[in-house]
Amino acid sequence: MSPDAADKRTSLLVWGALAIVYVVWGSTYLAIMIVIETVPPLLSGAMRFTVAALVLAAAILALRGREAFRMTAREAGGAALVGFLLLTGGNGMVALAEQHISSGLAALLVASVPLWLVVLRIIARDRPRVLTLTGVLIGFGGVAGLSLAGGDAASDGAGIVIILLASVSWSVGSFLSARIPMPANPFSASAVEMAAGGAGLLLTGLTLGERLDPAAVSGRSWTALAYLVVMGSLVAFTSYVWLLGNAPISLVSTYAYVNPVVAVALGALVLSEPVTGSMVAAGLVIVVGVALVVSTERRGRRAVPEQEAEPEPATA
Repeated sequence: MSPDAADKRTSLLVWGALAIVYVVWGSTYLAIMIVIETVPPLLSGAMRFTVAALVLAAAILALRGREAFRMTAREAGGAALVGFLLLTGGNGMVALAEQHISSGLAALLVASVPLWLVVLRIIARDRPRVLTLTGVLIGFGGVAGLSLAGGDAASDGAGIVIILLASVSWSVGSFLSARIPMPANPFSASAVEMAAGGAGLLLTGLTLGERLDPAAVSGRSWTALAYLVVMGSLVAFTSYVWLLGNAPISLVSTYAYVNPVVAVALGALVLSEPVTGSMVAAGLVIVVGVALVVSTERRGRRAVPEQEAEPEPATA
């Protein structure tokens, strides 16, 4: 194969993987909304991440052997903590919030995660650039507007508060993942994270009184749950990890402001969720703020080796 042909093939693979991350991660908000129609929200997440962890672990063992899971107790504990923050706290509260707000509104508010990461950096005395702070102020202005306006008539304050707490939990998990001991193999780390997150969701759900009645679960909820396991937690994640090693991080990070657009569009098309003018305006402000933060930060890190760069937060 000639160098030009190889470059073209790599380029096609990059854009194919990026399309998967754009569409699949953007669609998870819709899938969660369909799942929780007949499945308790926390227990649905427990099933999703436990099954995904088992499938991923089995694939890793088959392809790489036990060596891939060699890690210290501190590394395993670090992955478990990150999994609890990202999945039990972050994803679990997204599912709870979607009982009260639309999937599109949830995705727009979760888009604030890169903004919260900058706030955590400031707390850790890592001074960001002026343009980064400008993006944060713009983005949080959109978050405030969206929160106060409520997005649509069906939204309530409890759902908005829960989704903002989910964003903070996800941000803390993402922030810590680059600063505490973690397993060397990212796929093994993800398997541990999903197992810990699934266990946390199961215990929390049972403690809060959630119970699963399989006979009451609709076929479309089972289908959406299977989609979340296979596409959301396995295919899209694998594509994302591959992209981190084969594409510019500035390109990969664009998912942060494409996902909410996809989520809003799908929610309106599939579930007929209302999209008001104030929701669109505030959402655009958030996306502009996040885009400014992401682009400024990535320009400032071009000289940093990729393995040292802070990983991007994932999604629902």
